[in-house]
Amino acid sequence: MCAHVLVAEDDEMQAELIRRSLLAEGHTATVVHDGAAALDAVRRDRPDLVVLDLMLPVIDGFGVCRVLRRDDDIPVLMLTARSTEDDVLLGLELGADDYMTKPYSPRELMARIRTILRRSGRAVTDRRDDPVVRAAGISVDPERHEVRCDGEPVECTPAEFEILLAMAAEPERVFSRRQLLQCTRGLDRASTERAVDVHIMNLRRKIEADPRKPVRLLTVFGVGYKLSGGRP
Repeated sequence: MCAHVLVAEDDEMQAELIRRSLLAEGHTATVVHDGAAALDAVRRDRPDLVVLDLMLPVIDGFGVCRVLRRDDDIPVLMLTARSTEDDVLLGLELGADDYMTKPYSPRELMARIRTILRRSGRAVTDRRDDPVVRAAGISVDPERHEVRCDGEPVECTPAEFEILLAMAAEPERVFSRRQLLQCTRGLDRASTERAVDVHIMNLRRKIEADPRKPVRLLTVFGVGYKLSGGRP
C-alpha cells in the first residue's frame, strides 16, 4: 500500500523518525508541528491518513480530531503520552480509528498504519514490493542494511547508512546538519552537528570518484547538504 500520510507531532525528533519510517515503507509524508498547521495541511494536501499527537500546541489533538470528524472522514491514528482510560476513550469517541501510547515501536506504528489504510481502502494497492531506495546511482536497502554505488557494494557505518537513506529517499532536498543529526541520534547520542560534517566527508570518500569535487553529495553553503542526481 502506498499512501500520503500527514504527521502532526510537535517533537521534531519523533516526527522525523516517523517520516523516515513512512518513506522506508514506500509512503509519502508531510510533517507539521501544531494543530492549526495540521488542519491547514489536511485542507491543502488531502492526506490518506493523519498520525496525530494529542499534545500539540495551538490546537491540541482532541480539537483537531473534532474538526476532522465534523468535516471529513480521513482516518486518524492518535499518539498519546497520556495512557489513562479517559483520554483513550475520548479519542475514540471523537472518531480516532486507533491509538498508540508513547513510547512505541516504529515497527508497530507502521503495522497499525498498514491496518488502518487497508481497512479504509484509501491506499493505492500497487505499492512497490521493492523496499530499496534509489537515487543518484546509489541504492540503499533498509531491510538488508546494504548500500551500493553504481552497482558496487559500499561499507557504511550505522550513522552513515541512516544519513544516506534519508537523503536518497528525497533526492535534491537540502538537509540541515540538525536534520541529519536527528537521523543518527538513536545510534550516537554523543554526536554534535559538527559530527555530521565528518559523516559526509567519509561518505564522499565512498561514493564520489573525486571526494574533493563531489557531484553527488553536495554542500549547499549556509544551509546543509543534498544528494543530487534524482531517481533512476
